Amino acid sequence: MAKKSKGNRFQIILECTEHKKSGKPGTSRYVTQKNRKNTPDRLELKKYNSILKKMTVHKEIK
Repeated sequence: MAKKSKGNRFQIILECTEHKKSGKPGTSRYVTQKNRKNTPDRLELKKYNSILKKMTVHKEIK
């Protein structure tokens, strides 16, 4: 039997915006899902960056 599709839910990657400016090596990324029908714009969430050891803004990347 064929697998059911999840519809409008797609996997996205969130990347830290402050980490690039800090000049420290590595990246802080999170993988999550979003419904493209309800949120067509790029997602921005505050997540914990373990390298900088603080809460930072993470934006959706392609």
